[in-house]
Amino acid sequence: MHNPNYESFLRCVQDLLDTPEVRSMRQYPHHPRTTCYEHSVCVAYVSYRLARRWGLDYRAAARAGLLHDLYLYNSKKKPSYYGNQCFTHPVVALKNAWALCGSLTPMEENIIVSHMWPLARKMPRYREALVVNLADKLCATAEVVGLRRFSRRVAAHAWTVRDTPAAA
Repeated sequence: MHNPNYESFLRCVQDLLDTPEVRSMRQYPHHPRTTCYEHSVCVAYVSYRLARRWGLDYRAAARAGLLHDLYLYNSKKKPSYYGNQCFTHPVVALKNAWALCGSLTPMEENIIVSHMWPLARKMPRYREALVVNLADKLCATAEVVGLRRFSRRVAAHAWTVRDTPAAA
């Protein structure tokens, strides 16, 4: 993971990775044997790579990809939220992202709130939203079928790079 792409990715999201809110995602289970943090960092990195390759706003894709599941509760415990998790968590993640960042661009908002399309009603309005939607489905599928090594490696590297003197 020591390559210019990954270092550029970290420059896009490092300020978010350093926040207690994003770090707290490590305590919440997401897909089988995968935390919300591992999943979100994987989605952010895959989104970053795809958006950059396709000439899109890779910074927005990476940042919103990291925040797309910032719902900050254990979705495996029903009293933690009301309604259907599929429809509820993008709205909660958007509210938490607003609280964390202070402001979001319309593109970032749409990326976060539409990442469950076509299951949820909010449609992606930007190509970057489609990229994050695709990255989310790719990472989730890999995690569910047991290919979670990539998610863990990407997330673990982001966590360790944050604590190294070179990252400061």
